[in-house]
Amino acid sequence: MWYGGDYNPEQWPEAVWAEDVALMRRAGVNLVSVGVFAWARLEPEEGRYAFDWLDRVLELLADGGIRVALATPTASPPPWFGLAYPDALTVNRDGVRLTHGSRDTYCLSAPAYRAACVRIARELARRYAGHPALALWHVHNEYGTACYCDHAAAAFRAWLRARYGDLDRLNEAWSTAFWSQHYSAWEQVLPPRATQYLPNPAHLLDFRRFLSAELLAAFGEQKAVLRQATPDVPVTTNFAFGGWVPVDQWQWSREVDLVAIDDYPSESGGGAEEQTAFAADLARSWAGGRPWLLMESAPNIIYTVDLPNGPHPPSRRMHTKEPGRMLRHSLSHVARGSRGAMFFQWRAPRGGAEQWHAAMVPHAGPDSRVFREVCELGGLLARLGEAGVADSRVVAEVAVVWDPQAWWALQGSHTPHADMDYLAAVRDAHRVLWRRGVAVDFVHPEAGLSAYRMVVVPRLYLVSDRAAANLASYVENGGHLVVTYFSGIVDAACRVRLGGYPGAFRDLLGIRVEEFYPLPAGETVDLSTGDVGRMWCERVHLTGAEAVARYAGGVLDGLPAITRHRHGAGAAWYVSTELADEAYARVLDEAYARVRGAPEPPPTGVELVRRTGQDATWLFALNHTDQPRQVAATGVDLVSGEQVTGAVRLAPGGAAVIRTGAAAPPHT
Repeated sequence: MWYGGDYNPEQWPEAVWAEDVALMRRAGVNLVSVGVFAWARLEPEEGRYAFDWLDRVLELLADGGIRVALATPTASPPPWFGLAYPDALTVNRDGVRLTHGSRDTYCLSAPAYRAACVRIARELARRYAGHPALALWHVHNEYGTACYCDHAAAAFRAWLRARYGDLDRLNEAWSTAFWSQHYSAWEQVLPPRATQYLPNPAHLLDFRRFLSAELLAAFGEQKAVLRQATPDVPVTTNFAFGGWVPVDQWQWSREVDLVAIDDYPSESGGGAEEQTAFAADLARSWAGGRPWLLMESAPNIIYTVDLPNGPHPPSRRMHTKEPGRMLRHSLSHVARGSRGAMFFQWRAPRGGAEQWHAAMVPHAGPDSRVFREVCELGGLLARLGEAGVADSRVVAEVAVVWDPQAWWALQGSHTPHADMDYLAAVRDAHRVLWRRGVAVDFVHPEAGLSAYRMVVVPRLYLVSDRAAANLASYVENGGHLVVTYFSGIVDAACRVRLGGYPGAFRDLLGIRVEEFYPLPAGETVDLSTGDVGRMWCERVHLTGAEAVARYAGGVLDGLPAITRHRHGAGAAWYVSTELADEAYARVLDEAYARVRGAPEPPPTGVELVRRTGQDATWLFALNHTDQPRQVAATGVDLVSGEQVTGAVRLAPGGAAVIRTGAAAPPHT
């Protein structure tokens, strides 16, 4: 089990380094990321490298038995780079060229930047290939920076030529007959810079696709250099997550040797635990059964985000994690497949833009609650590693469809409801299942689905023909599918599928939606089940399906609201409105019960996850409440070391990891 975090020795006097290593050993740290933002120290002038300080750091770590994820520092070019290559600095959507002063200020399509990245990666590989501390290459940091300059425009056009071949196909895909946007020469095609009114949604979507491909190509250039010098050392990068990130993780996960994620929950209440489990299940699913690692998280702080209504940037507030919460968050990731827990960062800095960021060694130093909990977690992870947890797996019988390109397509300002949030819909589905104690994988809509008894399709606005056929085949062969509203609306080019909604799924669902009825904020619609719908409802006609619930009252009175359709050997449900969690859970329970008995939920506020190995299972039980809880279990608790017979008592905010000697079926 890897344990540690980002280590930035260049920010501290050399006298601190020996203390750092001693504290790392005390905490059980065995892996640190080094050099992530050290480009200015490693290459103080173009072509002049200064590795002597890094030599000494790696020697200290190696002598202390601590391995290194050695980073290429390309996410933060030094000041000299912007002066030497001003055309390689970022240009934003408004056409303003940014200046050095933060991080990620570069155009990833600029030849000078790409060449500089390859050079520094090559020098690091030459110097440290074979170093005893080297365990992993950490390329760049949180790929996601977008640029709208002329370099980006040229690269975008080249990508579009490869995708469409000629302008006729591009014009057709982008529906450029609308608003006189027809292109007659490639030079007319630009990135989606600031414009007068609504931009073209297909243009925006393809630029996101281009950015993902361009970022991946840049990663691949560095990976090739590192692979050539150190063929046996894994190469990865840390995936950031958010609406601003133009990265298709399904594609990227095939190119990294180890899926690594950063996870920073943004809710201080119970939502933080739901977000943690969501991120971990995504990472395990992207990895597709291969190892993955929590590369960054905040040890003792949750950063909550306030989104303003006006033009001001979001504001952040710090919420200090309660005692035991850091351990539970880390264990949630381990329970769901992570090969350990890593943090940003090791030691809290005295100055700089992130001087108030969380750290394993806080400003108060090692004589602190935070560091004592860091040591406690390190000891527990060591015991889990010795027990063989890392070689076990999570088995899920339910999947939720996740497609970042559908997310991008729904982020535009052209949709019929401003609150039509794809990520929120996916999280809703995951949260309901999480609270029911159901293990969940995420799947791409074009991926194989035969391993799952039930698949949930939340608000999949954009659907390719291949994905639509794949989901239909799943149901025909006996699968059970639950589709929520505003799914299957547009094709891969953001063009509406005509003939009635949801165009991609009409036959599969046995319905035809004639029109939408978005609801004003705070307004609800009654259902025949006694539940209510929010935000959205639809005029649904049955074309083979049966109504499970109907609208009660209003202009849709008596019309279907929730439907079920037998299709081949399986069945497909459709939910045409926004349901509260309890009502949503009943729909999912009913669909799930058709293939397996309804799930028995865990005690309120308790997270249960089971990992299964060849000759043992591990039940992770995490109590996220301030009250004691009891969970049925028999075995050895690796947290307390005690033998458990029949049930384990979880203290408020407590955790247990129960090992049983015989493999058991997955928890449902």
